[in-house]
Amino acid sequence: MDRVRGSALLLGVLLAGSLFALCAAKEEAKKLGTVIGIDLGTTYSCVGVYKNGHVEIIANDQGNRITPSWVGFTDGERLIGEAAKNQAAVNPERTVFDVKRLIGRKFEDKEVQRDMKLVPYKIVNKEGKPYIQVKIKDGETKVFSPEEISAMILGKMKETAEAYLGKKINDAVVTVPAYFNDAQRQATKDAGVIAGLNVARIINEPTAAAIAYGLDKRGGEKNILVFDLGGGTFDVSILTIDNGVFEVLATNGDTHLGGEDFDHRIMDYFIKLIKKKHGKDISKDNRALGKLRREAERAKRALSNQHQVRVEIESLFDGTDFSEPLTRARFEELNNDLFRKTMGPVKKAMDDAGLEKTQIHEIVLVGGSTRIPKVQQLLRDYFDGKEPNKGVNPDEAVAFGAAVQGS
Repeated sequence: MDRVRGSALLLGVLLAGSLFALCAAKEEAKKLGTVIGIDLGTTYSCVGVYKNGHVEIIANDQGNRITPSWVGFTDGERLIGEAAKNQAAVNPERTVFDVKRLIGRKFEDKEVQRDMKLVPYKIVNKEGKPYIQVKIKDGETKVFSPEEISAMILGKMKETAEAYLGKKINDAVVTVPAYFNDAQRQATKDAGVIAGLNVARIINEPTAAAIAYGLDKRGGEKNILVFDLGGGTFDVSILTIDNGVFEVLATNGDTHLGGEDFDHRIMDYFIKLIKKKHGKDISKDNRALGKLRREAERAKRALSNQHQVRVEIESLFDGTDFSEPLTRARFEELNNDLFRKTMGPVKKAMDDAGLEKTQIHEIVLVGGSTRIPKVQQLLRDYFDGKEPNKGVNPDEAVAFGAAVQGS
């Protein structure tokens, strides 16, 4: 009898415990206010919120729905986003970008050692971690951890959401690459805390993109290939989804391949053209390069929708105006090897996942560079004519999915 009573008591305690846990989870969900979704990208970041039954991607104070992940320091002032990026050419040592490449890594990490050679700002070793050293004002220098710089960008996204929603925001779902390890994930969470955000969840970028397309709502088991070609990085992920549960089967990519590389090819082309036509070498002129970089990026974007653009820059050098055409065919020729390079990681990821081409049910495009017609064509050809999912803006898909997760 005592044993029965004891079992009943134990069952009662367990049930009460389960109910308490359930109530606590609901209470926790209630405690979280409006939860925003943030795609903290290498080159651009984006923020969204689930409101009135749908996701809204929020424009910043410049009216742009994506914000450059750049932080600039001038005498006594800190600039974030477009303002930082726009003054980078004249203030290179004090303008920080690509900090996502450093977060959660050790200074000795070979990736960090490689990246140090590629950025104009100074990276120093502090307690075995890479810190960014910048002059603040009057020759005074200060060091920032990658988390602190990331926090400035997250803070900007938080402010953008608050200005739009008209209230304080404390909670966010933040995305990271599928290959991020525990240290990188924790460092991203820490950046959130510094920015005054409770990071309710960290989710994988490819998972967020799949959610944006509602692929978690379609029945049955499916294999999804996420092709993410961003500004500075390229990631291929193969996921399987069954009853709303995602599993990462394989990841591959190139941490130094993206839209910026395509811009550089356009710039190199015009630098050579200027040298040939005008006998002027602008390759060391930061001001001219800054102007050219902006126009190269604009031309690249335009060529996804039209076959020819004119690149025009007032007073590019020595008061000389610059005006030259660029065709889509020439753009593709300049970048042909880079576009083809994206297919290697696709093949490797497929091999690692142990899947045949016919076993991929859905293809998802992420990142602005997936708008490039040639890139889409190569992917279509690889998958024997299979069309990728369209309908969600590739710049916004990850933040969109994060916002859904926050709802």
